[in-house]
Amino acid sequence: MAALSKITSVGTLIAAAALAIAVLMGVSTAAAQNDTPAKSQPESVQRFIGLFADPDVQNWLQQQPAAAKAEPELEPPLPASDPGLSFAEFTTRFRSHAAALLAAAQSFPSETMRGAAVLERDVQANGGTRPIFLVVAFVAVGLAAQWLFYWISAGWRSWMARAPFATVRERVIAVAARLLWATCYVLSFGLGSIGFFLLFEWPPLIREIVVGYLFAIVVFRLASALLDVLLAPRAKEEDQFRVVPVTDAAAGHWAKRLAYLVGWYAFGWVTIHLLGTLGFSIPARQLVAYTLGLVLLVIGIEAVWRRPTALSDGQSGRIGLRARNWLWTVYFVGVWLLWVVGAMKLFWIAVVCAALPGAIALTKASVDNLLRSSAAEEDGHRRGTVVSVIVERGIRAALIVGAIVLLADVLGVRLTQMTMQDSPALRLVRGVLSAGIILLVVDLAWNVVKVLIDRKLGDTEAVLEVGSERERRRTRLRTLLPILRNFAMILFVAVAIMMALSSLGVEIGPLIAGAGVVGVAIGFGAQTVVKDVISGMFYLLDDAFRVGEYIQSGSYKGTVESFSLRSIKLRHHRGAIYIVPFSELGAVQNLSRDWVIEKLTITVTYDADVEKARKIIKAIGQELSEDPEFKPITIQPLKMQGIDSLGDSGLLLRIKFMTLPGQQFTLKRRALRMIHQAFNENGIKIAVPTVQVSGEKDAGIAAAAQQTLAKQNQALLAAAETKDQ
Repeated sequence: MAALSKITSVGTLIAAAALAIAVLMGVSTAAAQNDTPAKSQPESVQRFIGLFADPDVQNWLQQQPAAAKAEPELEPPLPASDPGLSFAEFTTRFRSHAAALLAAAQSFPSETMRGAAVLERDVQANGGTRPIFLVVAFVAVGLAAQWLFYWISAGWRSWMARAPFATVRERVIAVAARLLWATCYVLSFGLGSIGFFLLFEWPPLIREIVVGYLFAIVVFRLASALLDVLLAPRAKEEDQFRVVPVTDAAAGHWAKRLAYLVGWYAFGWVTIHLLGTLGFSIPARQLVAYTLGLVLLVIGIEAVWRRPTALSDGQSGRIGLRARNWLWTVYFVGVWLLWVVGAMKLFWIAVVCAALPGAIALTKASVDNLLRSSAAEEDGHRRGTVVSVIVERGIRAALIVGAIVLLADVLGVRLTQMTMQDSPALRLVRGVLSAGIILLVVDLAWNVVKVLIDRKLGDTEAVLEVGSERERRRTRLRTLLPILRNFAMILFVAVAIMMALSSLGVEIGPLIAGAGVVGVAIGFGAQTVVKDVISGMFYLLDDAFRVGEYIQSGSYKGTVESFSLRSIKLRHHRGAIYIVPFSELGAVQNLSRDWVIEKLTITVTYDADVEKARKIIKAIGQELSEDPEFKPITIQPLKMQGIDSLGDSGLLLRIKFMTLPGQQFTLKRRALRMIHQAFNENGIKIAVPTVQVSGEKDAGIAAAAQQTLAKQNQALLAAAETKDQ
């Protein structure tokens, strides 16, 4: 979970909050503008609204639902929403909009009193019962129904508490069960409150107020329940699974704030709708909507500034945490101002540009967390599955397509009419959309292939028995799969580019032909490169070497580390690395295949007991072959082949043994040490080269010369003593 929290930064959740705030603001405006006609209600309409308290009028309204539905509802134009609006017209519209809001602020008290009078008539017709008391009473009924469901579902809750999360299937089942239980838990409250309220006859206005606010409460509780399942703010490692991979503090923080956002929006939407029912004008309802939107703005800014962050989060990146908080604050305020001034096109463009990347990142992290393979984490590496890639890329495609459809609707682009019209601009737009769809499909296919190859590579990371057939197959796969992955990537990129150009109306036939001609020209101009690539293909087809094997070719030798399309990397045992083109390798000597025979030569003196030396060497070989350290690598034990030659200083004994490739050096060092020790203990001397220097005459002559020289020295000493006397 800690690793995942690093992958999913809180910025994605901030983007999600931005999307929620923007959607709430936009829909609130639509609700404020689409509930009544464009013009303020005339006096006759006000009188008609005042007649709602009349029982005869109420009965007539209840008997005429079809006629009421058949009435066309006029939709006022959105401020500054015409596609061809100029700056001057926008300024005029904005001034008119601001003047209407100012007039609504001045007339709001009178409209409030008029609406209160209408509500009071309906309350008096209902016996004086206030809607707030009805809401509280039926909330209590809903809580009772919710408690009943909680008691009935005790077995369900007990199973969820014991549900395991080890495998993908177990996690999906457990999360789906928790989502279903949370939905049923909230729906039991809704059925108990709203359903029980609708069993009785109520005046239309009372019914609309009570049902509306009960519906807002249900929406708030449903959002809280779903966020509780996805974020699991009170989760423990052993009893609950968190779909969105964030820390405990971040989960609690965002679950609470996002639930407040949804709940406040539901309350505001119902309030604005009821204001229209009570006869408030459109500017008055817009004024209320903007005021309620300020609360959403405050919640969003507070969530950004008080969000929990890791110690490294505030120190990472090019800008600090405080600077990022100020940027998000400026963004939220700017979006709110765009909403207030009626620049809805810029509003939705700003929302999509900020929210889409965050939603995509959040979706990817959540899907990877939910559908990750448990076996893939045993080695400490997180690898995706095919299902997770398909689901994540599918959701990404849905988000991108949804953003395109939303922007097209806001900007007035009719996607359904584009196919029936033919103009350069429309052809370009159709081509761009087709190219985008092609890129999404190719991206999905490439990621599926990449995940399959990476999973296969992950399976080959475990080292098997040295020299076994499975180990040979593992090293061969580790050699070929990276090359296959690179080739597949190049193929997918080429296909995607060609298909995208074709969808844009570009004739790709001449491009392919031109590419062929250019390829031939490049081939003649770069024969060495082509030779390198072809030579490498044949080396791999012949299975001449694999990753991890020690090879030698001419003056190049080392362990194979990796390949490219034209060269091989060899790591020398002293650390140097060679990057050798395939065409320069020539004959390759592979020192890591099957087995290796190591031969030793030991020189003993001529008087040594050769048979005794043979028995000693044989005993040492048997001891090494039974040693747990050397037994797995020994194929044939150490033994003496006999006297190889008669040397200048002694007898040359030839010894050999067979081991697995690369293991002969360790066994050789141990064998030489044991032989030296055993020979010393058994009186077998290792021959040492000696040099004897002698004169040309007989040794007796030399001795006589030495005696003569001694006599001369004595005579000289005697003469010296006589002279002194």
